[in-house]
Amino acid sequence: MKKLMTGNEAIVQGAWEAGVMVASAYPGTPSTEVLENMTAHKEVYSEWAPNEKVAVEAAIGASVAGVRSMASMKHVGLNVAADPLFTFAYTGVNAGMVLLTADEPGMYSSQNEQDNRNYAKAAKIPMLEPSTSQEAKDFMKEAFDISEKFDVPVLVRMTTRVCHSKGIVECGSRSESGKKPYVKNAQKYVMVPAFARKRRVEVEKRMALLEEFAEKTPMNRIEDNGSRTGVIACGMAYCFAKEVFGDDVNYLKMGFTNPLPSKLMTEFLQGVDKCYVIEENDPFIEEKVKMLGFSEKCFGKNTFPAYDELTADVIRKAVFGSEFETIDYDKSKVVPRPPALCAGCPHRGLFFELGKRKNVMVTGDIGCYTLAQGAPYNSIDTTICMGASFSTGHGAQKAFDLKGEDMRVVGVLGDSTFFHTGINSLTECLYNNSRTVSIILDNRITGMTGHQENPGSGRHADLSEANIIDIETVCRALGCKNIRTINPNDLKAVKDALDWALSLDEPAVIITKYPCVLKKFSEHDKKAFPDAYKSKSVVDSEKCIGCKACLKCGCPALYLDRETGKAAIDSLQCVGCGVCEQICPKQAIGKEAR
Repeated sequence: MKKLMTGNEAIVQGAWEAGVMVASAYPGTPSTEVLENMTAHKEVYSEWAPNEKVAVEAAIGASVAGVRSMASMKHVGLNVAADPLFTFAYTGVNAGMVLLTADEPGMYSSQNEQDNRNYAKAAKIPMLEPSTSQEAKDFMKEAFDISEKFDVPVLVRMTTRVCHSKGIVECGSRSESGKKPYVKNAQKYVMVPAFARKRRVEVEKRMALLEEFAEKTPMNRIEDNGSRTGVIACGMAYCFAKEVFGDDVNYLKMGFTNPLPSKLMTEFLQGVDKCYVIEENDPFIEEKVKMLGFSEKCFGKNTFPAYDELTADVIRKAVFGSEFETIDYDKSKVVPRPPALCAGCPHRGLFFELGKRKNVMVTGDIGCYTLAQGAPYNSIDTTICMGASFSTGHGAQKAFDLKGEDMRVVGVLGDSTFFHTGINSLTECLYNNSRTVSIILDNRITGMTGHQENPGSGRHADLSEANIIDIETVCRALGCKNIRTINPNDLKAVKDALDWALSLDEPAVIITKYPCVLKKFSEHDKKAFPDAYKSKSVVDSEKCIGCKACLKCGCPALYLDRETGKAAIDSLQCVGCGVCEQICPKQAIGKEAR
């Protein structure tokens, strides 16, 4: 049966056909849809994990116990998961285990552009890079077989375009051959130094066998078009290169990219006069080409950009100096529209008040709330990685105190981020008696990646009911004495809480608790927030003086009517959060009559 699938959907199809039984993940673009689609397969236990490290550890446990398993995450998630991965590369598997990393050339929704192919090389594990949805399905199935044949976890590297582009996929049936008996074997799975040294030897033996496999696998293939110009490419860069060159060049299409096939590459390079190495981000393959002695005929990062996506127009401009024909337009007439917090976003009130504070540094985190770094709030000063806000803030506060500067630090992160690694960061503040104010923005869901469940939302990945881990209870259990939970739409409550927390010389936690405006309410939400988003705000034009004070809250539902010079509200966007009503100095904004 053939189906039209995205790369992420095809990954799920391949894993399902391979007989995977356990899938664990943490959401993050462009990998989120993998686990979301896996929940439709009831033969597979699918879960959202609190972070990528424990997702990989859960998959490792399932593999050792004897069932095929997988973990999926975006590229920066592998930084979090690297610790168990590197050791699991030593122990090897029982049943097959595959780790999917979704890299993001271009950083459309990420804080860096790292190339996770380097992880495969560093961890000494095999890596597969599909270029199409069909290959995503086929390679995923193959990855489980490779994992068991060579006793090794396998890394499958996707990129944004492969994850989200669609293609026809030939689907098959599910195999149930992935179950293995569990046998105790401490020398294989207990990595104390004495055992780890022996496993280290096995790693090198395995890499030699994998290189032999790389030379023969059809995932690496030469396409001979009788040209003296060659292209070596992998992943989506191969598809982009085909758009540009067509059949006018020879190709070495790379799908199994660690370890790289030295003999096959040498054979290809000897048959061409010059070779374009087209790969997104790092010169991973290019370095191998040069090591093999073909530097003079290699055109890689000296020709193509070292960053961003290598789309067809980028490749064409780099090689031929021209771009594809397109419709020209006056770019100066395009109005820039930066992303903004949604109308009714429960983070708005907090950042409206926080942005007014003087002598305060705000350390931010990964989430929708990072948008508060821009106008009109200007209230985020750093964003590093998941869970970093509290611990970064702690270090900054210690530095200000050591310098004798009159500065206070406020750290902010979301509920899902708190469960991800924020608990560790808060522990750092509490244990070391930091003077920082730690604010947890509990909007009851993992908002930025599309409303995935988390340990505080009350539902599992398949939307079945789950235990709710209460954030305030966790904070008290860690030893925090100073905690306030507030409604962030109540500006007086926000102001009072900030005044209170900043008056203390010891750790304080503020929890802003209100559901995301876009969230589909659970039964728990309906009971806890019965009046949420059930009204709209309106402007009384007779009272409004056009002072624009309300516009400073940055709500996209508010605008200035050019004809009247007074504020107005788009009723299609407004949800009646009431923030603008509290800002208006003339009480010209109120609730719409029902």
